[in-house]
Amino acid sequence: MDHPPYRLAQELELLLGDPEDPGGVFSHARCLELDESEEFPADICRALEEWGLQEFYIPVEHGGRLTDYETVMQVMRVVARRDLTVAIGHGKTYLGGVCVWVCGDTGQARRLAADIRAGVPVSLALTERAHGSDLLAGDVLGEPDGSGGWRLTGEKWLINNATRGSVLSVLTRTAADGGPRGFTVLLVDKRTLTAGDDYRCLDKIRTHGIRGADISGIAFDGAPVAADAAVGPEGGGVETVLKALQLTRTMCASLSLGAADHALRIALDFAERRELYGRRLVDLPQARHALARAAADALAGEALATVAARSVHTATDELSVTAAVTKYLVPSGTEAVIGELTRLLGARAFLKDVHARGMFQKVDRDHRIVGLFDGNTLVNLNSLVNQFRSLVRGWQRRTGDTAGARAAFELSGPLPRLDPGRLCLVARRGSGIMATLPESVEALRAEAAGRPELKGALGAAERLLAVTDMVHRTMEEYRTVVSDVPPAAFEAARRYSLCLAGAACLGLWAHNHRAGSAGRTAGLWQDGVWLWPVLDRLLVRLGEPGGGEPDAYPRLLEQLRAAGAAGELFSLLPLRLATAGRDGRPYEHTDTGTPHGAPGHPRGRHAE
Repeated sequence: MDHPPYRLAQELELLLGDPEDPGGVFSHARCLELDESEEFPADICRALEEWGLQEFYIPVEHGGRLTDYETVMQVMRVVARRDLTVAIGHGKTYLGGVCVWVCGDTGQARRLAADIRAGVPVSLALTERAHGSDLLAGDVLGEPDGSGGWRLTGEKWLINNATRGSVLSVLTRTAADGGPRGFTVLLVDKRTLTAGDDYRCLDKIRTHGIRGADISGIAFDGAPVAADAAVGPEGGGVETVLKALQLTRTMCASLSLGAADHALRIALDFAERRELYGRRLVDLPQARHALARAAADALAGEALATVAARSVHTATDELSVTAAVTKYLVPSGTEAVIGELTRLLGARAFLKDVHARGMFQKVDRDHRIVGLFDGNTLVNLNSLVNQFRSLVRGWQRRTGDTAGARAAFELSGPLPRLDPGRLCLVARRGSGIMATLPESVEALRAEAAGRPELKGALGAAERLLAVTDMVHRTMEEYRTVVSDVPPAAFEAARRYSLCLAGAACLGLWAHNHRAGSAGRTAGLWQDGVWLWPVLDRLLVRLGEPGGGEPDAYPRLLEQLRAAGAAGELFSLLPLRLATAGRDGRPYEHTDTGTPHGAPGHPRGRHAE
């Protein structure tokens, strides 16, 4: 099945060239060199801007190429697969601008779009040294200047691109006593301020991973900010940020997907080449099962992230649930993939210059930060706990935006343009994705009636449906919890996330398996080859008896190895990699149409 977001991502992948070529601008060798020196990847970012990556940070209504979030996710996955430092360092500009796309006025959006198109870095300044993720405790103060504007004072800390960025979206206390209506997002342009007098940049903080990224801070000292810098209504800053975070949390999945892609490919190559006890490692049962488990976890993340990115458009008012589940589950799932593969690689997972230039240890270090971005695990699980009442009621009544969920599942269907006005802080009618689980199980049951090869996947789906019902009964016990959330409620939210991921996987398979059974990834879709192990892995993580079914994995491992040999990305939908296969021959960079960003047209449709 040929899918446009993957086709566009392949354009970028092939244009960037083989990452194993040390002479390439965006090569693994160059990324390791920059990591070692803790240097920002400015040359790589310039090359990406020549292609027009920054255009995907700007919604199409403001003159950019952000038409849908599924495409943006796959494009950023390409970048993250090569180097998370680059993806995080450059992609921060989208995070910096998203509050304007959600609540800004036309003039703000037009000016910001022009800056981003010109390559101006933009930053999102939320956190403070003393308060971390507690947004309502923020001390950065905007005092009225007597003419409708503010004088900004205080320090934001651990901010990506705080020093390099020229424009910052700053969550500011604009009412002395704070509170939910006491903060405003101010779009602060450092180019209009005097460095040293109005503000000073704080030193770059040395980090374990993403060493070259500009993780620093900024301190304001009565900096003048005009009245037209307010993004949305005065006092509406916390709501603006929480709605914007629903989009950014969903997009963080691209970072984890890229990291999982890279780690899995490194480990597969090692297993194919390494000899142990007179046999290749890939022929040893324990190694085979480890690779297959990691492959299943990677596909589970891809399936959930795909449905979540599409539901940004089709079920926008339920994104408070979908984004929280995605932001918790995809990074933690990738951590599980990396952990599984670390055990397979052994000492080589930690060593430099031994296997794959030592890239595995860099992927591991870099990815650990992703789970902390835009709300850590507890923040996202707590967000779900706060919605238990509506989620339980929605499950019992089978309400929620089921039509929106089905549109997210159906990959051949067009996506409507995002209406930011539909973003809500609570999914009042429950989750449509979860509500479709029974019908997806029934569709699989009907398909399996004449196809015994689907019986394994069906058995796993039926167990998932049963445990989902139990999870909702547990959630009902905590539906009135507001503060002082007990550990058992967090555990219920964790289990709910796994069940929703299962519903997303089943919905995706049910709506696409016939179309998917043709083309370069047909082997994954036929006979439920990817579905059964993915559901089995979710059941294992749910702690359910019967999880860990060994028969679910051998055919998945065959598909993983075949993709590696063919120079294809191991994914649900086809994408050819700009690399050589295991026979050493380079693969042809097949024409995918007229490339946006081909030589002579570095910025796609805006090149003129």
